[in-house]
Amino acid sequence: MERRDFLTTVPALAALSSFKSLRSELPISCNTYNWVTFYRRAGKEWGKDISSDIIEFSKCGISAIEPNIESVAMGRALIPILKANNIQMPSVYVNSVLHEKAEVEKSIDLILDIAKLIKPFGTKILVTNPSPIQWGGKEIKTDAQLSIQAEALNRLGAKLKEMGITLAYHTHDMEMMAGAREFHHMLQNTESKNMSFCFDLHWIYRGSQNSELAVFDVLKMYADRIVELHLRQSKQGVWQETFSATGDIDYTRVANELAKRNIHPHLVIEQCIEKDTPQKLDVISAHKEDHQEVKRIFNN
Repeated sequence: MERRDFLTTVPALAALSSFKSLRSELPISCNTYNWVTFYRRAGKEWGKDISSDIIEFSKCGISAIEPNIESVAMGRALIPILKANNIQMPSVYVNSVLHEKAEVEKSIDLILDIAKLIKPFGTKILVTNPSPIQWGGKEIKTDAQLSIQAEALNRLGAKLKEMGITLAYHTHDMEMMAGAREFHHMLQNTESKNMSFCFDLHWIYRGSQNSELAVFDVLKMYADRIVELHLRQSKQGVWQETFSATGDIDYTRVANELAKRNIHPHLVIEQCIEKDTPQKLDVISAHKEDHQEVKRIFNN
């Protein structure tokens, strides 16, 4: 290696090592979307009385939460409630529209305003899933729209990095359509220093027509970009009520593959329920089991 190459590589390696250490220090967390689905099944609405919701959340023993923050006002109302219940917020999820020039700056400005609010509360990771043309639709973005989106993500990530917050790219199943062109373009055309990867394993699985092979191929290709995992298990394609190592995705293998690479992502439980999910547990009991199983599998 040339001396000039070595000198430019050392700071990058130091930053990577430091960030791996940071990730391993973050507590196991839980996304709020799973609570939305459990509440819906019980005839309740998550977020209608967020103070009561967080009190119930605290009963499951999970000390951190990843909320979907839609506005600065929503974040400003949530933080004091989390503080009162000793719940940390190491990461947040924020939607964005980044494929249309007219919407890009609005989304970036909103995310940066939210980031300024949450930074003092100790948030380290901001997860975004750039919205599709239509949720649940089949229309895919054009090449021009994907180029706009990748540039916007890279620019947003650079701005968040200046604030000490890591941008993590998240996907659902739509990004896997048409040869996963959107998914790969975002990761191939952004800089790793500006944008990391929130690996939602089950949406990769479902978006690849229920392929576990695709899950492990993605892990192999983008392991070094992974900063966070969204954890959900299914059996025969159906989301289960609790998270487990065995099912459609071999999570013991996932944990082992990451450990071999010395990668320790932020772990976020997102064990949601759907129409055919078994119904045996309430939301608190289910999440208590999730928490224990995640700790066991990932030796956390």
